[in-house]
Amino acid sequence: MLELKLENVTKRFGDKIAVDGVNFTWNNGVYGLLGENGAGKTTLMRMLCGLLRPDSGRICFQGEEVSRMGARYRRILGYLPQDFGYYPDFTAQRYLKYLAQLKALPPHVIPDKMEEIWELTGLQDAKNKRLKGFSGGMLRRLGIGQALLNDPKVLVLDEPTSGLDPKERIRFRNVISSLGKDRIVLLSTHIVQDVEFIADQIFIMKKGRLLAGGKPQEIAETVRGKVWECLVDEKWAARLQQRYAVDHLKYQDGQVYMRVLSQEPPVADAKACEPGLEDVYLFYMMIPEAKDPT
Repeated sequence: MLELKLENVTKRFGDKIAVDGVNFTWNNGVYGLLGENGAGKTTLMRMLCGLLRPDSGRICFQGEEVSRMGARYRRILGYLPQDFGYYPDFTAQRYLKYLAQLKALPPHVIPDKMEEIWELTGLQDAKNKRLKGFSGGMLRRLGIGQALLNDPKVLVLDEPTSGLDPKERIRFRNVISSLGKDRIVLLSTHIVQDVEFIADQIFIMKKGRLLAGGKPQEIAETVRGKVWECLVDEKWAARLQQRYAVDHLKYQDGQVYMRVLSQEPPVADAKACEPGLEDVYLFYMMIPEAKDPT
């Protein structure tokens, strides 16, 4: 069983605390890290990859600090940053071979490993095309391919579906979901659907802190009794939007159906709803202090 452990990890940039005393232990599986832009996700990912060092706290793999492991840690690490670099005039095959050499893969294993990557990413028919002709989705699939070249035990994916169309996002999620059996996969995103169906556990990050974490069903329970639906007129709908976080809003037959996040019923006849992961995310990210909408 693999173990990647964070112990009171903190990182500051000037007066700003980007990551604030994070503690957690990850084992084999796919983990989703949800948070809006600026929540500290990328800073945390970069520390996990050894690109930044914590100001305090420790990051350990199998009980050893990654900062002391050096090249030994990099050999078991795969990383897909939000914006990864590539040479536009390279073909996909040349690009992967080049990165395989940079990762110091033995020459005799490179051909077989590249064939595995083509099959996994579905890029067999495009491997001899120049990267400047690749779509955004094809580049992201190539990005995860390069991260897997060294068969990493720790795979870190930072906003991997950013800018993709719905079809490519679904395809990308299907690729990721198959990777957590014998490795630790950390997926950072602000898109709830990207982790809802593939992550074994999900964590919500806000202002550098982990606010909630667990299996999707478990963290949905944290907002049970705080998700309400109601049918009101347009005047009341406007008032409620000023005072509560509104998950869904739909006009129907001269009235407004609303799904509202609140500690208490937003109106007298509001009914409690079954919570979902999107409700959890919105609750932790957006819910203001509720006031009586009169």
